[in-house]
Amino acid sequence: MAYVLEYIDTPPLTRDWFKYESNGATVYVNGRDLVYMDGMEIDYVRQGLNEGFEFKNPNERDRCGCGESFRI
Repeated sequence: MAYVLEYIDTPPLTRDWFKYESNGATVYVNGRDLVYMDGMEIDYVRQGLNEGFEFKNPNERDRCGCGESFRI
């Protein structure tokens, strides 16, 4: 599995999507994926010249060496 973030111009209008807001950010999650995200924290991190989103998911069993994919 992998986390995928995409910018959207128009929010999804179907009942299959759930909206979460925190600190000025809005995230839409497809309902079929909620089971994999239970208890997950998303943070935006800056470390030196690197910056990006960090995912802390208590459901992860392990992740690949490059950090791009994981298993639940």
